[in-house]
Amino acid sequence: MGWLCGGLRWTAGRPALAWYGSGSGGRSGGVERVSELMYGGDAAFRVAGVERLCVGARRGGCPLRAVVPRRSSGGQCPECARLDRSRSVAADTMADDPRPYAVYLAWFGPGMVKVGITADERGSARLLEQGAVAFTWLGRGPLMAARRTEELLRAALGVPDRIPYKVKRAQRVSLPARGERAREIAELHRRAGALAGWPESLERAPFEAVDHAGVFGLEGLRPMTGVVTELAPGGVVAGRLLAAAGPDLHLGTVDGGVVVLDTRLMSGWELAGAGASAADSSGAGASGIGARTGSGTGVTVPVKSVKPGVQGGLF
Repeated sequence: MGWLCGGLRWTAGRPALAWYGSGSGGRSGGVERVSELMYGGDAAFRVAGVERLCVGARRGGCPLRAVVPRRSSGGQCPECARLDRSRSVAADTMADDPRPYAVYLAWFGPGMVKVGITADERGSARLLEQGAVAFTWLGRGPLMAARRTEELLRAALGVPDRIPYKVKRAQRVSLPARGERAREIAELHRRAGALAGWPESLERAPFEAVDHAGVFGLEGLRPMTGVVTELAPGGVVAGRLLAAAGPDLHLGTVDGGVVVLDTRLMSGWELAGAGASAADSSGAGASGIGARTGSGTGVTVPVKSVKPGVQGGLF
């Protein structure tokens, strides 16, 4: 059985790659294996598959074994994407969810703060997945109370619930000091708390800044020089892992550059260690992509060049 990459996961506050078994009919029993990534270690893999396959809905495998576009960040066929969206808090299709939800303010850069909600049981996982450099909780309560609080802040304070991903990425190499990051969300937390109209069922949370710059490896991060736009059969990605934030890996390359790989582009591909044969591709799922390779391997998949100080991204 081969293994399809499922992209980046944040497990216990650490980055790891998820792998799905690509058994009979393309079905899998969910995330079968997880391989942890280490900052400063070598990350190298080769695309062993010939097509990128849909990873399915709810991490359950695609019964159609559908092929998806190489540049798609979703990594799903239309049917599996529809099934996922039918039970999505973001799409407002789960109004009857009985779980408690938390409301948060997330900071991505100067003047870039968003409001959002996440299932309380998930803790800060959602913030790590979004690449939030810093955040604070606002309160906890039933789903609809959390949603009304989110709408209150959007309307009264002009705080968005979405920030374009390429904008988040561009801010990571020019972050202000940790104290400045905390002050910006502290002021918004204060202003939010002074608003009238908070749902009574939402328990408010005191201000407490949580900073992810260290978790992501962003301190002293060099500017990116390129962004991977797609993977392709036989293509190689190899470099030193400098940082990981949200779904992105920042890789130092042999020519002194920094290439960013959005791991959502990896989902659905069968991958192997850069020096392995196609027959050994299951080894990527077992041991990850950290095997050391020759110094001349580099990056042979399509990359969009980015000049220092110029915003770049996939979308």
